[in-house]
Amino acid sequence: MTAEDIPQAVEIEKMCFSEPWSEGSYRSCFAGDGTQSWFYAAVREKEPEKLLGMIGLTRMGEDGEISNVAVCPRNRRNGIARMLLERVLEDGKNSIGLQDFTLEVRVGNEAANRLYESEGFREEGVRPGFYRNPTEDARIMWKRFL
Repeated sequence: MTAEDIPQAVEIEKMCFSEPWSEGSYRSCFAGDGTQSWFYAAVREKEPEKLLGMIGLTRMGEDGEISNVAVCPRNRRNGIARMLLERVLEDGKNSIGLQDFTLEVRVGNEAANRLYESEGFREEGVRPGFYRNPTEDARIMWKRFL
């Protein structure tokens, strides 16, 4: 993902999340706010709204935290989220040298839960009331390679 994709990323976030990241949040990551973060995008070149979906990865010591997994609603059910997730896991492990990966997901987000479980993530905790609008618990999931 490039900085020029940020406005489209923010629009996709607004369609997907009740508490989307702001443009400023993305820009601070791209400006190097002290964290090591990477954002990946699925794009369709040569179209005005080329961004189909995106995913974020942040280094936490030797582990990676996956965030901002979002696919534009009209492009869902085409394997885009799976492709992005698989790419982040591969790059995180092989290019960046991360050990294990974690993420948080709404308990009620059945499609996302199925995707993460099918990719080897397992629940290791719950954050009660973590999400707002509506209030919902977050599953803390890990994919461990040991």
